[in-house]
Amino acid sequence: MEHEITVAPGVRLWAEERGDPRAPALLLVMGANASGLTWPEALLDALARRHRVVRYDHRDTGRSTWSFDEDPYPLTALAADAVRVLDALGIDRAHMVGMSLGGTLTQLLLLDHPERVATATLVGTTPLDGGPADGPGIAPELLALWETMLEPRDRDAELAWRVRHWRVLNGGESPFDAEEFRRREERIMAHAGRHENPAAHARADQGGLDRAGELAAVTTPVLVVDSPADPVAGTASARHLATLLGNARLVTVPGLGHALPEAIAPRLAEVILDHTTTPGGG
Repeated sequence: MEHEITVAPGVRLWAEERGDPRAPALLLVMGANASGLTWPEALLDALARRHRVVRYDHRDTGRSTWSFDEDPYPLTALAADAVRVLDALGIDRAHMVGMSLGGTLTQLLLLDHPERVATATLVGTTPLDGGPADGPGIAPELLALWETMLEPRDRDAELAWRVRHWRVLNGGESPFDAEEFRRREERIMAHAGRHENPAAHARADQGGLDRAGELAAVTTPVLVVDSPADPVAGTASARHLATLLGNARLVTVPGLGHALPEAIAPRLAEVILDHTTTPGGG
């Protein structure tokens, strides 16, 4: 079932839910500049066997309103959007799974709206303090690619750029199926009705994110997924994040990078469901 949800004046978000509407709700919060269709279908189907699963497009992605150039917003607005999605769907409390920036937003929700979060799962997520000072940092190849993010490209060139981007994000420990990600990005372009990437979230104000000192007070059960091949937020970042949180455990998914191929879906679904369906969140 699809929905169109108003979250602010002139701003509407596309959302979709699947699974038993009577089951415990689970909200998927995707990363920066990424449509909700970025989540692997196999992962959604596996989670929907136990949950009412909701995914949505952030502002300036997919079928949601694209308005950043006319009306810029801070990244913290995306956390408020997640709460408004729950409100619109009549969900008082949900398990939340955040990927990358989605995990950053989920950290904010743990601090500001703990009553809305049953459990949290953080995947490929940088801590609110940016990560350990002695960590490896973001891979240079990825930083070089990001420097070209805002360059104008036609549809074919944009598609090729996105597939190359996913190849780098995948890391070097698991096979990369370029055709799988090409097909996924073609679906995302068709879903959005456009191919441009405004990189709105890369340009948005990051004020209000430096709140790592508050994470120790979090009592909500949190699962931090260690993605050892991740060129953005690898093992050092995951371990650091787990130590900052007041009620967290760490699970490693071997071979996982910062991309979510269909092949990783069964193992990722297993660790998420173990967390969301175990009393006390594991």
